[in-house]
Amino acid sequence: MIDAEAFLRSNPVAIAPQDCVDDRADTSSRMRMFEGAPVEATGERRFESVDGESAADRGTSGRWPVTGAAHDTDDLDDADDEDSCRDAALRLLDAAPRSSGALRDRLLGKGYAEDTVECVIERLIAVRLLNDEDYAESVIRVCAGRMMGRRGAVMELSRKGVDRALAQQVADEAERRGVFEDAAWELGRRVARKTKGLDRQVRQRRFWSAGGRKGHSPETLRRVAAELLN
Repeated sequence: MIDAEAFLRSNPVAIAPQDCVDDRADTSSRMRMFEGAPVEATGERRFESVDGESAADRGTSGRWPVTGAAHDTDDLDDADDEDSCRDAALRLLDAAPRSSGALRDRLLGKGYAEDTVECVIERLIAVRLLNDEDYAESVIRVCAGRMMGRRGAVMELSRKGVDRALAQQVADEAERRGVFEDAAWELGRRVARKTKGLDRQVRQRRFWSAGGRKGHSPETLRRVAAELLN
């Protein structure tokens, strides 16, 4: 029987681009909230889903930036113009849900002053248009739907500009709830169905390759393989 840990050590794999989670438009009336709607009146949690970002957010190379820090070419009359920075932030949030880190990088990339960006982000947090914990939890849900493991989910959160400590915290909580264990078993069942009738070692090798790409631990992969692919 092939040992999972030995296989993964001798065949290192990175998280595949297709296993990454994209961001998609979350349309809402953010301007009204930003300009004075009471926080209590919203009473809702934002960023319930994360699906995909526009091609412009990926940069001209086609690669995903680590934290969405692609530089824009907008010409600014005044880098300290808070109203302009606010409008830019709201447009970005209308295009896709974002973490505060990713939004900060985009605004700085557009040429706004750091102090101005911080003021805008603080205001967005105050009116609950930015909530990194809610955003991180939504990313975890999508990662689980993609059958990703803890390591893959943490990498995805970091790529999206979520603070490392918060990413670890949210991933730890998901792990305690068995989210990644369930994802690994679902991946195992899917591989088992697709490889039915093939040699046992071939089936296990394909499962460990897929599990490694999605960021599952060798221990989890070994348990699932022993149960489903023997």
